[in-house]
Amino acid sequence: MDLLRIGEKVISKKRVLRSVDKIFELRAMGISQTETAKKVGVDRTLVSRLESLGEVRKGAPIAVLGFPIKNRDEVEAVLNKEGVEFYLILTEEQRRGFLHQNGLELFNYVMDIIAQLKEYDQVVVIGSNYRIELMSAVIGRDVVGLEIGKSPIEEDKLVSLEEVRRVIKILKGGGDS
Repeated sequence: MDLLRIGEKVISKKRVLRSVDKIFELRAMGISQTETAKKVGVDRTLVSRLESLGEVRKGAPIAVLGFPIKNRDEVEAVLNKEGVEFYLILTEEQRRGFLHQNGLELFNYVMDIIAQLKEYDQVVVIGSNYRIELMSAVIGRDVVGLEIGKSPIEEDKLVSLEEVRRVIKILKGGGDS
């Protein structure tokens, strides 16, 4: 439902969301917080607080985990070019290959990857909706998700190189937002 009653006020969620979208659109264009606030009709402090609420630390070290990726080599080339510090990109065949390790080896390898990912300020997960949520829970904080399908995904998926590049540039603080 679009309308909410809060005390004696009736609030339109769509109206609020349109205003928030407009604020972010203006700020992404480089318009100052003060000017944005004037154009939208809110206090400058609200603009600042909205930015703080949604802020993902820019320029922070980035790790990327992705599977099952059809264009693995191309994705890795983009990550290398953009200076991503750690990545693990797997095809479905490679992912299934891990299952053939003995239990202790597999457990240790997975724990090592989780420990490495926790060291990074930003973690991007390219995978199914379920894997993105699972990694967020395992790491203990939000991850940036690039969903390539609904779980279960049992075949390699083609990933948009432009989307990967765009997300990395935004996280590093140099791209469009």
